Amino acid sequence: MAFNEDSRVKIPALLHLVRLGYTYISRKEQFRQEETNIFPAIFTKSICKINPSVDEADVSRLLEELTLKLDFDDLGRDFYKSLTATSGIKLVDFENFNNNSFHVTTELTCKNGEEEFRPDITILINGMPLVFIEVKKPNNKDGVLAERKRINDRYKNKKFKRFANITQMMLFSNNMPYEDGVIEPLQGAYYATSAYTDLQFNYFREEENLNLTHLMASESDEIENLILKDNNIIAIKHSPEFITNKHYNTPTNTILTSLLNKDRLAFILKYTIAYVDEEIKGKIVTLKHIMRYPQMFATKAIEHKLNEGVKKGIIWHTQGSGKTALAFYNVKFLTDYFQKRNIIAKFYFIVDRIDLANQASTEFGNRGLVVYRVNSRTEFLEDIKKVSVVHNSSGDREISVVNIQKFTEETVAVKDLAYDINIQRIYFIDEAHRGYNPKGTALVNLLRSDEDAIKIALTGTPLLREVAKEFDSKALFGEYIHKYYYNMSIADGYTLRLIREGIDTTYKMQMKEVLEQIQLLQGDIDKSEVFAHQKFVKPMLDYIVKDLIQFRKTEGDNSLGAMVVCDTSKQAKGLFAYFEELYGEQEVQSLGMVAEPNDGYGKKQKDLRGALILHDVNSKDDRKEQVKQFKAGEVDILFVYNMLLTGFDAKRLKKLYLARVVKDHNLLQTLTRVNRPYKKYKYGYVVDFADISSAFRETNDNYFKELQNELGNEMTNYTNLFKSQEEIEAEILEIKEKLFHFDAVNAEVFSQQVSDIKDKQDLLDLIKVLANAKELKNIIRLKGLDEQLDKLDFFKLNQLLSVAQAQLDKLNLIDNINSEADTTNLLNSALEDVIFLFTKVSEEELILADQLRGQLKRTREALLFNFDQKDPAFISLREELERIFKKKNLGEVDQEDMRDNILLLKSIYDKVTELNRKNNLLKAKYEQDEKYARLHKRLVENSSISAKEIQLHQALMNIKQQTDDQLLNNRNIMDNEAFFNRYLLNLVATEFVKNQKIKLDFNTTKTINTMIAGEYLQQYNNYI
Repeated sequence: MAFNEDSRVKIPALLHLVRLGYTYISRKEQFRQEETNIFPAIFTKSICKINPSVDEADVSRLLEELTLKLDFDDLGRDFYKSLTATSGIKLVDFENFNNNSFHVTTELTCKNGEEEFRPDITILINGMPLVFIEVKKPNNKDGVLAERKRINDRYKNKKFKRFANITQMMLFSNNMPYEDGVIEPLQGAYYATSAYTDLQFNYFREEENLNLTHLMASESDEIENLILKDNNIIAIKHSPEFITNKHYNTPTNTILTSLLNKDRLAFILKYTIAYVDEEIKGKIVTLKHIMRYPQMFATKAIEHKLNEGVKKGIIWHTQGSGKTALAFYNVKFLTDYFQKRNIIAKFYFIVDRIDLANQASTEFGNRGLVVYRVNSRTEFLEDIKKVSVVHNSSGDREISVVNIQKFTEETVAVKDLAYDINIQRIYFIDEAHRGYNPKGTALVNLLRSDEDAIKIALTGTPLLREVAKEFDSKALFGEYIHKYYYNMSIADGYTLRLIREGIDTTYKMQMKEVLEQIQLLQGDIDKSEVFAHQKFVKPMLDYIVKDLIQFRKTEGDNSLGAMVVCDTSKQAKGLFAYFEELYGEQEVQSLGMVAEPNDGYGKKQKDLRGALILHDVNSKDDRKEQVKQFKAGEVDILFVYNMLLTGFDAKRLKKLYLARVVKDHNLLQTLTRVNRPYKKYKYGYVVDFADISSAFRETNDNYFKELQNELGNEMTNYTNLFKSQEEIEAEILEIKEKLFHFDAVNAEVFSQQVSDIKDKQDLLDLIKVLANAKELKNIIRLKGLDEQLDKLDFFKLNQLLSVAQAQLDKLNLIDNINSEADTTNLLNSALEDVIFLFTKVSEEELILADQLRGQLKRTREALLFNFDQKDPAFISLREELERIFKKKNLGEVDQEDMRDNILLLKSIYDKVTELNRKNNLLKAKYEQDEKYARLHKRLVENSSISAKEIQLHQALMNIKQQTDDQLLNNRNIMDNEAFFNRYLLNLVATEFVKNQKIKLDFNTTKTINTMIAGEYLQQYNNYI
């Protein structure tokens, strides 16, 4: 049986979508508007149906307007506003979602000029292509990353802007289960929303028990036959593999059910999309976000609790999981929830610190909410007694950000109104693990300000009774509404695991001597005074600076940032004063056109910049500017005491220097400042000056007990936050064992050694170990294996890794070129990614290299589109391409070679494009069946056959129709090759000789029969 992505994933997915209620559109009936891929006939009929007062002329004008909107450089923001608008002409009926039209089709071409691509599956809502699905077979090369890279390349291309703008959701699957906790997901089924660059994959794990009997229709043999016939893959119909892959619980079909059943799709389209304006390099850049699955199910859980009459509860989501974003999404969702009940919702985001108020205001504002800052108790007293729900004149969605200290005994909501208006206040209480003591007046004032208010507490570390003794978060704010823990966040790639580094033995001895000196000088003094003393502070900062510089050097990345959590405010000031001695006065300057932190790979180390963040140093605006500069990569080290330990999110922060023991929930909050994903880093690092081992163990035990209460035996170990000692030791052993046979000191000798390796698996093993060695440098230090650091120059690891990877690329290329029988691997090789090494790199050479890569990419893709690789014309072009690569060492091409190769490649590209054009014309004559297009060409090439092409076409089409019908109705015919050949031989004689009057001798008849049977059997046995 054909055992490829079509038979194993795509066709079963199409059938599953039909069972979910989508009508299949044949590839022959894709009557679309080419600029946008909107299907005008379906669009017109659907829009008139859901807008009874609208006529076809109105719809025609609307389509023109949407086409213009889709050409904006706004990532589809204006189109999305139209899609979800509740006034004017509705594009989607969200009130009665089943009133819309739902279609699915395959291989729908997205085309602009000569540029085009074809998603495997496209979902149309009211004729608009809002969702597409890309599938790969299990264990495909490069996994789902291949598709992510491909779509990133496509959507960077401005010619595909309209298709990026109209797409709301994309699904990618290679029909395999997830491999949890990986930085770059290779296998599984993922979802994303569109982006012009850097598409973000999201895991999806279903949490609800879906009623599949209700959601899915029964299988239809008639529709299955239609889809198989339309995709010219009838031969697989009765195979056991195909039957297995149609099952509802395959990874691909599971995510289709979860995200594309109609109720869930309505929720996704209306509530899960957000446009976020972020400042990058001094410019506002628009990004498009889609809800993570924990946020979706938290929102559904809030709805469920409200339906039960519950008005308070806790969202326990781990740090870094997007709790502020969750509040934003729920402003939209809960506004509609209460509006349906004729209630007006009024939203408040409650914080307990000014810096958190600033951060939340920025986050909400970036997402398009109007933010009302309550700056005084008087303002809040006036607000709580108002019956209006918004302060802005435009009526846009709004949220008030309030410090809990603004709540007073007087802030009580008005109950007796002179006129009838129904207001529901909703309090999102941020960081509900601290600052909310029931013995204090602030919390009491909050709770009594509106006893009917809905209170949703947000925390990554709820306050436990074991810590607070007299109360806990549940006693204050109710039971847990929804939970999402570290182990799942790490598995989903939203947060990183942490590695705790002890300090070097030599430094410990040095500091012991320093402490003794201080005691001799000043007698018995308070420890905090000792730790702030110059004799203590200076060597500590020297250690930190040296460690950070080495960390950046090892990783080859100067964008990595650090934070020092000081023992006292006085120590922070002392460390910063010495930092200024070393690097000069650190003035607060406005953020200019700074380099983005992700530009840091391989840059020369510059003088470090630092910032001191204390409540009594600098102004609020200055501190805000310093934080902004740190996030942008302009500041290298932050010195803090109590500020920024919670709620601070900077992805580039990967090194935390902990100079004091932080306890209980505050410890986990502090540690997780370094757990945000950044580039391809696997870990966040905590340098432990204070020895937090016992504090972490105690905190961990308390949360583990709470998790066991919530999850039972499912929660095996909460210490998954840190990488286990056993895992570390195993990886160190693997690194030492594999590198034993190589010279890791002399990169030139290493290069020579690697060049002698001919076994690909050996190279792959070496590459894996080198990559792990790069990540685990600090683990080696933690284990005290200093002799390993002497033998391995970690600064060279990137170079060594590149050498090994280049050798593997070379072996792959040689194998592909030398394989005359199979050109698939050659064409699938990412030729455009070939590394060009120049003795002297000039701007002109880089431009030429970029042009060459671009032409390689276009030529490769054009060759891949050719479905007839036995065509003599195709073979000639392929051989011409091979000659280019055999002629020169690609690692040493000069400018003249590049110019020549660009011209040669352009010539091949033009020829293969023309060949593909003719092939596609012929394929269309055979209902897009590549088998019969190839057969037609072989018969035309056969000099012993004297017939017009129209006769050949009629004969072959009749054979195709009869054979396809036979395959649909006879499940065993392909298993009996002899019978199948006799059946075809009779058909050939009837259609060619009897009906079309083509003169054939017996041998020619038999040759035609063998060719037709061969095409079907190759498809069945996956030879092509």
